[in-house]
Amino acid sequence: MVITVATDRADDARSWIERANPTHPTLIDEHHRLGELYNMVNVPTVVWIDETGRITRPNDVAFTTEKGGRYANVSTDEQMALLRGWVRGSLPPPSDDDIRKKVTPLSEKSQLARAHFGLGWWLHREGRFGAAEHHFSIGGELAPDDFMIRRGTMPLRGSDPFGPEFVEMVTDWLGSGHTYYLPLPVE
Repeated sequence: MVITVATDRADDARSWIERANPTHPTLIDEHHRLGELYNMVNVPTVVWIDETGRITRPNDVAFTTEKGGRYANVSTDEQMALLRGWVRGSLPPPSDDDIRKKVTPLSEKSQLARAHFGLGWWLHREGRFGAAEHHFSIGGELAPDDFMIRRGTMPLRGSDPFGPEFVEMVTDWLGSGHTYYLPLPVE
């Protein structure tokens, strides 16, 4: 079963979901709990969970179209073949050690950034916009690679998370030698 989750405000996500007209359940996570629970730092991120509730492939970048794959320098053909093999049972299940090797634990700075992000969201909901902005800024400074924080605050700050400010942010990030997407190896 496929489940998609938008990590946006409901009003911002609804039109995208309606336009996509998915045939599977689609949820909206306004509070970014999924990102926090699964250590997601960018979208799109996929997590494979088997029928027993065991994570078999954590936090991977995946696209269903070649356009998206080219943007992230990811082969969608390889990703889809891997997914089909897993779903059909033709791939051996990974060991717990193999899975643990693929999980990057949050650093103390990243944990603190997430705390500031969560506090900023709460303050924003309470109408305390200046205080929220302060915590959003701190979160982005502590974890500049966490685009769930940096991009996730844009709608609340009055910016388009797909607009010029976002493009400038990514351009600066890439220009300083960083990678925007870090896909897991296709094995």
